[in-house]
Amino acid sequence: MKIKIELDPKVNATSITIHAKKMSPEIEQMYRQLQEISNHPDQIEGKKNKVTYYLNLNDILFFETEDKQVIAHTKQDAFVVAYKLYELENLLSSQFMRVAKSTILNLDQIYALTRSISDCKVQFHDSYKTVYVWRHYYRNLRDRLNERRSS
Repeated sequence: MKIKIELDPKVNATSITIHAKKMSPEIEQMYRQLQEISNHPDQIEGKKNKVTYYLNLNDILFFETEDKQVIAHTKQDAFVVAYKLYELENLLSSQFMRVAKSTILNLDQIYALTRSISDCKVQFHDSYKTVYVWRHYYRNLRDRLNERRSS
């Protein structure tokens, strides 16, 4: 496979074209990943103490509902966002996954999983915060993490 980038200052919009003899699983995967990148935001607006912040999605550990509000948690802080969890599920990339009725987590931020009989505790890189995965979602979480590791 050859990869080529052509930079042209006259171009107004970036476009990507894949030339191939036939569709393969690798090409299909690249296409899906590129589609996902182009359809999802890089930042989300969060509020804290009447101040609006623009949060990088990569910095968010998880979203959870609390007192009828959706909270975006970073390593040290928490921000109120103006979305419902089901809206975030549609808006966010496959980097995020619902793991409980009230929680969506960032798969890229997972540091450790501790399994118990009834649930699974998720720990994050460089953070004291934790999330619990409902038993119903655990198998799907393990599958998604294994997929990401093998690709």
